[in-house]
Amino acid sequence: MSALSDLILNYQHIIESLTLTTGSKGIFDVTVDGEMLYSKQATGRHANDGEILELFVEKHAQGVARYES
Repeated sequence: MSALSDLILNYQHIIESLTLTTGSKGIFDVTVDGEMLYSKQATGRHANDGEILELFVEKHAQGVARYES
């Protein structure tokens, strides 16, 4: 689950809710703050490495500094 780890490690300070939905037939959906960020069913494929993080940054974190621990 590197996609979720990437989101949590880098943007936990701006994410209110993060949901991973899995299920039969390869369902894999990532929802952030109530908005579908990625759906395997919609794309017909698994996300590439770093793709979900890139989508998040484009939609929710442009100009936002990554979390520093």
